[in-house]
Amino acid sequence: MRFIVLSLSLSLVVSRSTLGQVLDTTQVTSTFSGSVGITNNGFSIVPTFSLNSPAVITNLFFRKKRFSFDPDIRLVPDARKGNMLFWFRYYLVERQKFTLRVGAHPAFSFVRRTLVDNGQSRELTELLRFAAFEVVPTYRIKPNWSIGAVYLNGNGLQPYGPQHTNVLFLNTSLSNIRLSNQTRLHLIPTVFILNVDGNSGSYFSGTAILSRKDLPFTLQSTINQTFTSDIPGNQNFMWNVLLAYTFNKKFKRVP
Repeated sequence: MRFIVLSLSLSLVVSRSTLGQVLDTTQVTSTFSGSVGITNNGFSIVPTFSLNSPAVITNLFFRKKRFSFDPDIRLVPDARKGNMLFWFRYYLVERQKFTLRVGAHPAFSFVRRTLVDNGQSRELTELLRFAAFEVVPTYRIKPNWSIGAVYLNGNGLQPYGPQHTNVLFLNTSLSNIRLSNQTRLHLIPTVFILNVDGNSGSYFSGTAILSRKDLPFTLQSTINQTFTSDIPGNQNFMWNVLLAYTFNKKFKRVP
């Protein structure tokens, strides 16, 4: 409950202090964008959790007006492990400096489970189902510098496995850092608090994204460092590298 109060309070404080004008989105009727990449270690949307295996990461974004549908699929090459999230999002507030987004999704996780049958053990892939919602306020300080928060609540839909997950992320985004005429760097440092069924942890996560204006590819790396944690299976430090193909298509209203 404290996660919800803190996140919503931050949203209200920032929204009341924002005097920017509403964004002009009348010319763009819909957007289709996304990325498809490969990584040496597939992180979850909460980077504390990992597939501990190379993975294919697919993120797609379909937006029309204030609504969007954003599939997020992370699978190992043989699809025996991974996650599929199907986000439905709505942009409550869109101003020059402040945005507030809410979203919900069903999620499906493929996990490996060992069964013992007649004294012999064998591994099977089991499907776990979850439902979650998010609240995401973002305040833009400068065109390439923003701060934000994400509150995420997830609930298991079966009587075993993780049942209740709460996460509060506090992050900042420094984008379009010029390294050369064509090369840009995007930095996203984040601190977050995670609670899973009464066990909790605090963490630092940092993501760096390298891109070139003349290429549709990005090179991305994420690290995750534990401050404190009593969550079972927690790893003190993790990292990955992701090579992704990106695209962005906008469809405008014809006069």
